[in-house]
Amino acid sequence: MTTPIDIAKLLLPEVLIENFKLTKHEVKQGELHFYFTELNTIAEEFKDLKLSSKGFFPEATIQDFPIRGKNVFLHIIRRRWIEENSKKLVTRDWQLVAKGTRITSEFAIFLKDISQ
Repeated sequence: MTTPIDIAKLLLPEVLIENFKLTKHEVKQGELHFYFTELNTIAEEFKDLKLSSKGFFPEATIQDFPIRGKNVFLHIIRRRWIEENSKKLVTRDWQLVAKGTRITSEFAIFLKDISQ
């Protein structure tokens, strides 16, 4: 049986599927909305640090490739960690959004290529 996550793996950016939990999906006013929350797993580059999960950043919404003529919006909640010794905030830089836009980097590259 195909699950929503199986379908999401085929359609959405791989970085989301591997590092975020799909918490909800819905169709609103003819648009597809996918909601993701970052998993509580520490990245390799931070393995030597003693980190504690300390909540989340506000939700960010970005636009991705349209699917079947429907706009697709990714609602992403990123996690934040505190380094126990220094008390500094630690986050991962996902590079999900193209600079100066509210669309995914992959979608921005696609739009740039077809406009030439």
